[in-house]
Amino acid sequence: GPPIDDGFYYDFILPKPIGDDDLPAIQAEMRRIIKDKQPFQREELTPDQALQRLRDMQEPHKIEYAEELLARQGLESLTFYSNGPFVDMCEGPHVENTEELPFDGFKLHSTAGAYWRGDERNQMLTRIYAWAYPTKKELRAREQEIVQAKKRDHRKLAKQLGIFAISDEVGKGLPLWLPAGTVLRRELERLAYEVEFADGYVNVSTPHITKASLFQTSGHLPLYEDGMFPPMVLNDEAEAGEAGADERYFLKPMNCPHHHMVYAAEPRSYRQLPLRLSEYGTVYRFERAGTLQGIARVRGMTMNDAHIYVTPEQLKEEFIAVLDLHKRYYDLFGLKDYFLRLSLWDPDDPKRKSKYVDDPDNWAKTEALVTEALEDYGAHYKLGHGEAAFYGPKVDYQFQTALDKEYTLSTNQLDFAVPPRFGLTYTDSDGSEKTPYCIHRAPLSTHERFIAFLIEHYGGAFPTWLAPEQVRVVPVSDKHTEYAHKVRASLRAKWVRCEVDDSDATMGKKIRTGATAKVPMLLIVGDQEIADGTVTVRRYGIQEQRTMPLAELKDSVLSEIDARRHVTEW
Repeated sequence: GPPIDDGFYYDFILPKPIGDDDLPAIQAEMRRIIKDKQPFQREELTPDQALQRLRDMQEPHKIEYAEELLARQGLESLTFYSNGPFVDMCEGPHVENTEELPFDGFKLHSTAGAYWRGDERNQMLTRIYAWAYPTKKELRAREQEIVQAKKRDHRKLAKQLGIFAISDEVGKGLPLWLPAGTVLRRELERLAYEVEFADGYVNVSTPHITKASLFQTSGHLPLYEDGMFPPMVLNDEAEAGEAGADERYFLKPMNCPHHHMVYAAEPRSYRQLPLRLSEYGTVYRFERAGTLQGIARVRGMTMNDAHIYVTPEQLKEEFIAVLDLHKRYYDLFGLKDYFLRLSLWDPDDPKRKSKYVDDPDNWAKTEALVTEALEDYGAHYKLGHGEAAFYGPKVDYQFQTALDKEYTLSTNQLDFAVPPRFGLTYTDSDGSEKTPYCIHRAPLSTHERFIAFLIEHYGGAFPTWLAPEQVRVVPVSDKHTEYAHKVRASLRAKWVRCEVDDSDATMGKKIRTGATAKVPMLLIVGDQEIADGTVTVRRYGIQEQRTMPLAELKDSVLSEIDARRHVTEW
């Protein structure tokens, strides 16, 4: 395992499972090794010697990796390091001995499941993460950062705020959206509909299941069947035709083949392109139980999907438009901590024929086009060799979570390979039949992943337009409850999500409860407010409170919601 920003990790195949409770004992052994002052000894072996050494060590994964290094880089030797009884293939260099390592500057902090080479079709390994710093003081500072970040963990906050639930009776990775979470979904869908409508998208709806043959045509079934739910087999002669064969149906793991069939449902002319088909489509993927995490990684998810069918002449402009769409969305949410990764194929990968469409000319052409689009748009990006989709290059949006994990939140993909498989065509201006390119995009990701990210990004304190409960009216005593309900009715008449806390709790407890629920606005109403037709407003996270006429408050709330402001302000 490599070094990472705040430490390192290492992946293991272990004879029995271990977990976080085992880490202190491992850490104690590491400190013993440091005290032993074990020297690091370097060996340089020829390719044959290195591979034999790995065979003797019974390290099949390292053999695979070594063979790949030798083939790709043309190396004449590989280096190994040893300390005490431990030997590993490593480029180095290392310190002279273990005593030079900071004794109190590291800490093993967590374990996780990780697929070999990041591919879910491969074996699951146990990954141990560690923080590592030059001094104990720097390590302690990092630990405090993590303590604060864990308070923003979406699983903890979602339970506190009543956003989703996972039920064993329903199934792992299949979240139940509670009322508050359903509001978040609905508001995101409303946002997407408005933005996409303005950008010329048209909505479609497609089934949750489909025949195996559709995914066979698209190329997904041979590559991803292990990540799909098992098929449903229909033993229906009328369905299966004269041969009487069983017909397999799958829960769909992606929406694109269905959208291709929407495109194919009627003849298309170049005058209709670009055709932008969008759908918040629900898909199902059989993620391994060990990889599931709240709603950040699930088995059932609803994706902000769209497929844009374009002529070659339209391709770059439309790709840039999608880059801009991502930016507009992320600016709206105040998201800045991300970077773009241009994900390319790897022609030197020994497994390239099973991972990618084998069409070097189209790869070269489309990668150059996407690079040009990024340059023309003025985007800063990194390269990710071997990260492309099987059907073309893509731009991934890599985000840093509140818990300092990096993951892909959304993507903008160029597909040159699948439209021809479905025979998708359009009539060009000269009357000839041509095949369109397809852009796959999902800037708002899936509801599950995007809402998990937003919970942590905002710490559960959503901006007013998005908050499940936007306003809460707090009467000072029972005699003020009638006025509180009038205020509520007045705001709800304008579709503001407003409730009244008419419980028997004290005023102080009601205010604390509103703060715990992270309601953007608390409206305090008592004798003076009733007499003046006003409300006293407390904003979440702002100490100052203001008293204003109810009509003014209503205008202010509606203005903030309509503008979808992400910053809480007066």
